[in-house]
Amino acid sequence: MADPSPVSTPAAVLDGRVSKPEAAVFVSGVASMGLEILAGRIIAPQFGSSIYTWGTIIGVFLAALSAGYHRGGKLATEEATERRLARLLLGTAVWVALLVFAGDLLLRSTVAFPLPSRVASLPAVVLLFGPPTYLLGFISPYGAELSRKEGLGRASGHVYAVGTIGSIVGAFGTTYFLIPSLGVDAIGLVFGLLLVATAAVLLLPSPSRDSILAVVGVLVVLVAAFSSGAAGVAPEGQVVYQTQTPYQQLEVIDSGDTRTLYLDGQRHSAMDLSDPNRHVFSYTRYFHLPYLFADDPDDIDRVLFIGGGGFTGPKRFVEEYDATVDVVEIDPEVIDVAKRYFAVEESEQLRIHNDDGRRYLRNTNETYDLIVLDAYKKDKVPFQLTTREFMELSNDRLSEDGMVFANVISAPSGPASRFYRAEYATMDAVYPNVYSFPTAGGSGIIQNIEMVATKDAAVVTEETLRDRNARRDIGIDLSAEIDDYRVEEDVGDAPILRDDYAPVDALLDPMVGQRYVIDEAGSVENASAGSDGGGDGDDPEDEGDRERVEPVPLESAPAEPALPLDD
Repeated sequence: MADPSPVSTPAAVLDGRVSKPEAAVFVSGVASMGLEILAGRIIAPQFGSSIYTWGTIIGVFLAALSAGYHRGGKLATEEATERRLARLLLGTAVWVALLVFAGDLLLRSTVAFPLPSRVASLPAVVLLFGPPTYLLGFISPYGAELSRKEGLGRASGHVYAVGTIGSIVGAFGTTYFLIPSLGVDAIGLVFGLLLVATAAVLLLPSPSRDSILAVVGVLVVLVAAFSSGAAGVAPEGQVVYQTQTPYQQLEVIDSGDTRTLYLDGQRHSAMDLSDPNRHVFSYTRYFHLPYLFADDPDDIDRVLFIGGGGFTGPKRFVEEYDATVDVVEIDPEVIDVAKRYFAVEESEQLRIHNDDGRRYLRNTNETYDLIVLDAYKKDKVPFQLTTREFMELSNDRLSEDGMVFANVISAPSGPASRFYRAEYATMDAVYPNVYSFPTAGGSGIIQNIEMVATKDAAVVTEETLRDRNARRDIGIDLSAEIDDYRVEEDVGDAPILRDDYAPVDALLDPMVGQRYVIDEAGSVENASAGSDGGGDGDDPEDEGDRERVEPVPLESAPAEPALPLDD
């Protein structure tokens, strides 16, 4: 143990029971675990939030803490003082300020490393979170050296217990209070201010002039870094609204006449401000295909959407069809934003449920004619909505001739098609017929692939769809979409996903860092291909007037690709 001195004595206490070094250990635990959870939110827009990303985050934090423990333990006997503890906390706060001010820039600077997709996030996690976590690792051995406990064992055991309690507080506090209430930058500011405040307490009761200047300087840097990030402008356009939900980072951004919902920095759904019910993204036009697969489209009376997002599909269904539409969305903030910014109004025809999709299906007694599964992400898919058991549950909740429509993000073939082929195999194991419609051409391109699974054993051919499209007035001409018709896919060795074995992260892994293409629909949509629609077939508008959005690598444009496109 270090000899007591005016600077390092642990006899100075905060409340008569907890010494100042112990308080520093507690705060270091809060900050380290809080930053670890926050890292997932910061890294996700560039690298996704798969099991590989989280494994990297956990591994880097443990490695950095271990290095700090080791180095701090070697220096503690000679250098452990309350003043040095304060310096470590201030240094950590400075790095947090850097994360708040330039975290996105630092994140983007790491994407060029030629690493396998599974470990692509490693440089970013090391650069952004290695240094502050390493500094926090010094706190516990310093605290043990300054502890009032008799004996090395008791001192170290007590200090690590205090640090662990701090980590528990940081984990629960960040998860249940900070993330649902504040944005990423604001949470960083909270941790920075906590570190500065603790450093200030450690310097009392007789701080030197340099110490006061250091505390004030770091405080100013923190506030300046936070203020600089609140301009309300993003490269994609004007930020109308942004928040951190319990599930993801959410932004509403206006660019011209288009309002786009971004989740975890990736385009999720879009609305034409001058025509709120128009399909902006071409893949949402495919949502109407079940009205051609049905023997009688008027038999589709009850529709369930699992996944809400910007509610493009549900809004259009309510406008076009005499059907009751239920929407299940797990994120309450997404529901609120859809109502405030995407012209969504609940009614007797449109009912919204804040729930998990599988739980809702398990508990409901309703029977649906069509279930639209629109809750998949490109980089993170809720596995419980992909398995054979889930498909069997959906089958049980469908009417005799019901259908499941699934919006999958994958490639039709090639290495990046692994998830699509597995999902096709899984649906095919439950439903008599499964059809698919790639929405952006090219066999190896990552895109939205729309899948239709029917309980009817009779195969609906491409010719039948064309005939029905010509005769039926379903509110939209799907001639171009029918061109993408595929049936009886060769899934190769793709596994059938089960509740006890659904390696979704491994199946999604080949898509990490790959281009994701979204086609945009034209500004004018023909009402129908039939006689009531007025289309003559010569105007390109009659086929949706597709406009290809230039594909951009995920690494350079985090707002471009794939969320659970819950449109």
